[in-house]
Amino acid sequence: MTQDGGISGLRASFAAALAAIPAMTMAGTRALAHSAGGEREELAASAALLHLAERPHVVCHAAHLTGRLALAAGRKGAGAAAMTRHFDIAELFAFVLPASLAPPLPEAFAAALGMTEGFEGPEGLRAIAARLLAHVADKDFVQPVQALELAVFLQGAKWPWAGLVLKALETGRGLKPKGYQRTGLEVWEKLPEWEDPGPQPPPGSRPVEPEEAKALLRRALGAKAEARQAQMDYAAKVARAFAPRPSETENNILLAEAGTGLGKTLGYLAPAALWAEKNAGTVWISTYTKNLQRQLRGETRRIWPEAALHRRRVAVRKGRENYMCLLNAQDKFASFSASTPKGAALAALTARWALASADGDMVGGDFPAWLMGLLVEQPGGGQISPMSLGLTDRRGECAYAACPHFRKCFIEKARVRAATASIVIANHAVVLTQAAAGMMLGETTPREAEASGEFSRLIFDEGHHLFDAADSAFSGHLTGMETAELRRWIRGPEESRRRGRGLRERLAGLLEGESGGAGLLKAVEAEAACLPAAGWRARIAQGGALGPAEAFLAEARAHVLARAPARRGGNEIEADCLPMSEALYDACERLEAALSDLQAVMGRLAARLLRQLADEARELSSAERNRLESLARSLRRRGELMLGGWRGMLRRLMEAARDEGPGDGRFAEWFSISWAFGQEFDTGLHAHWIDPAIPLAECALAPADTAVITSATLRDRLPDAPDDWQSAQTRTGAAHLPWPARRAGFKSPFDYAKNARIFIVTDVARQDMEQLAAAYRELFIAARGGALGLFTAISRLKAVQARINGPLARAGLPLYAQHVEPMDTGTLVDLFRWQKNACLLGTDAVRDGVDVPGHSLRLMVMERVPWPVPSILERARKAAFGGQAWTDMMVRLRLRQAFGRLIRRGDDRGVFVMLDSRMASRFLTAFPEGAPVRRMGLAQAIAETGAFLSAS
Repeated sequence: MTQDGGISGLRASFAAALAAIPAMTMAGTRALAHSAGGEREELAASAALLHLAERPHVVCHAAHLTGRLALAAGRKGAGAAAMTRHFDIAELFAFVLPASLAPPLPEAFAAALGMTEGFEGPEGLRAIAARLLAHVADKDFVQPVQALELAVFLQGAKWPWAGLVLKALETGRGLKPKGYQRTGLEVWEKLPEWEDPGPQPPPGSRPVEPEEAKALLRRALGAKAEARQAQMDYAAKVARAFAPRPSETENNILLAEAGTGLGKTLGYLAPAALWAEKNAGTVWISTYTKNLQRQLRGETRRIWPEAALHRRRVAVRKGRENYMCLLNAQDKFASFSASTPKGAALAALTARWALASADGDMVGGDFPAWLMGLLVEQPGGGQISPMSLGLTDRRGECAYAACPHFRKCFIEKARVRAATASIVIANHAVVLTQAAAGMMLGETTPREAEASGEFSRLIFDEGHHLFDAADSAFSGHLTGMETAELRRWIRGPEESRRRGRGLRERLAGLLEGESGGAGLLKAVEAEAACLPAAGWRARIAQGGALGPAEAFLAEARAHVLARAPARRGGNEIEADCLPMSEALYDACERLEAALSDLQAVMGRLAARLLRQLADEARELSSAERNRLESLARSLRRRGELMLGGWRGMLRRLMEAARDEGPGDGRFAEWFSISWAFGQEFDTGLHAHWIDPAIPLAECALAPADTAVITSATLRDRLPDAPDDWQSAQTRTGAAHLPWPARRAGFKSPFDYAKNARIFIVTDVARQDMEQLAAAYRELFIAARGGALGLFTAISRLKAVQARINGPLARAGLPLYAQHVEPMDTGTLVDLFRWQKNACLLGTDAVRDGVDVPGHSLRLMVMERVPWPVPSILERARKAAFGGQAWTDMMVRLRLRQAFGRLIRRGDDRGVFVMLDSRMASRFLTAFPEGAPVRRMGLAQAIAETGAFLSAS
């Protein structure tokens, strides 16, 4: 029997076995069920829940199905139906095809399996399951021994699929569980070790000729692609930016606005890839969100389609908190396995993914984040993340070379790959944080030199977000959470429920005697007692603060409550720092002195560790050298950057209080109290650059040889200045360089007059949730789905979702909602993209990160004009950047970004609806030239939306 024949026979065998299990899907507000006897019936939601509670069914994403049925039945919870362990094809898919990115939809799973028919309805779920089980016997099935071990382990945890998986492994691969088997969870034992490539030679400086870039762009597009001259011209402009520096004091800066649909991603990837290969160097490409990093990585496959070559040429860098921590996984897998059958399944499916993953990225990478909502119970609903479960690296916990899994660490592997890659795909937060640290710390150790990121060639995509990213990267926060985290890093967890290591455990075996630095370690631990200890929130609220930091936080809290009592009850309240009481001033003074002492002794310990590297060069093993170097770097970063920044904030504040003046005019500073889940969460002092583009230019742009800043929405469009490059230069930092930046603008190729409509609704009371929900409901139904609803507040999103979910379901329109569904934003967007009649509600994260070309997105509805949030920081920026003109610019840019999501291809048609009558005429230049804008009542907008989209 041939392999194909054997697999075909196995598929038929599994189909027969699965026919004895009932299957269920949802259609509108009712369920479609296929019984074990072969009968198909339609069930009311309440009846369907009873069926699901009585016996296991073949389903797709049981948590989502039972939640939808409960909502349709008017129940708060799905009860026993949700507790039953069903034959969930989503779980089976994650087991059989780990690290395969597909949203939890039958049609998506079928596409991943190459199925073109036979997967519709409840019967189709069985066909998909049979195909998946047959794949277990296929020669391409990944990690079959681990699968066997996990299947045996899961059989003990009563995983419904375990017996069928074991049958497939035995029949197709001849694998049988014999005697004692490992659980299969021990992925840290099976992962390959990384090898450090060592210091890399400096890159060359050969330029990229525009014609070379165009030729590579044509190859990447393919022979059948439509030739777009604007895209070619854009690639040529970017190519010229990769010329050598004109002089020691001048570099190549290009601001390039490329309208939606031009194809800017491949337009800059082609010259970037050419420069990297010609010069044996690295180009860092930075974008705004993790989902955009994933999309960008996909585009690089068009430059390097061969998988092995692509893996060598392209690396992704994110913050440490995005990657699986093997030490945390070892701890959590044990606790998950001992908790519930679902916990065991989560551990097993995560272990399957870990061995198949390209880079161990759990947030925006190839981890199926929808497993969280499927296998983790979350009281109150909402998104569950790998970070919240403790599976990823957590700040301050990494022991670096002291970790037993260091040589297999995903984070270290990402660092090593980036050192030799042609293209490194990062995000603005990572690039700006590393650039700032490198400039402030200098280069003392080899690892510091690398971490400083000598970003000689940089491309900032989504460049309109650079101002906000710099605002975050260069801000300071002297709060209870931040200071308590530093204490925990130094002294270790002082609460029994926390896992982690303090400095003493990290340095174990490296320091001996007073002369070896043990005395300095003791001094650091003693000085860290000035920072908040466990239970600090209760003490600062009720009295009894311990130490200078808690005393400062208590006074800051009292200051805020005295100045802003009327605003209590929100997520955050703020108060200006000045004038302040004598008690608060004294608390600032005592804390600054304590932080000074801590910073000094941390600096001496870091210097001692670096000296030990030289003094004991013969005796130290590689692992010991790595530990010393890592800890020295961490001490310096926390001492000079963190403690130095906090001390600077306190000194500026005290100086302003003494002089009774406005203080340092470069910064906006304030005290705040924040809430989470109805309780006080954090308190402290905040400092932001009023113009964060100043440090952005100094740390990232000026040192680079090449910096390309590109976006579809770099420029503001004023009524009397449609090509406002000044605003682009201000927000990107180019205005703060002593030499001019090159500029290039390319318009979108779309016929907006023909393919777009913009309606401003004038008769919906925005404060009335019933009216607002009715508007969304009727507009979504008129468009027959394919609709994106954008909100400026999560509370209003949830209020509308609760009111329209049932009516849309009855109309056959699936509704997904950020902050409501137990799925990450990327999965929600994928679900929306896969279904042409789905609807999605979201906030600005969806507005800025959705790329849904085609019929799946044809209507966009915004509930309010996207004004900046009123705050002390926004007040300072208005004063610095022209008052109302600054606010108006922010509104127009957000509207431009939102509208840009709607029309992504030449044959797209779309309607943009604003439900806020306050939409002023001065904002209308945010929309493309030629796009018709009209004001009208809701009834007319509904009718015209339906008519316009039905004609497409």
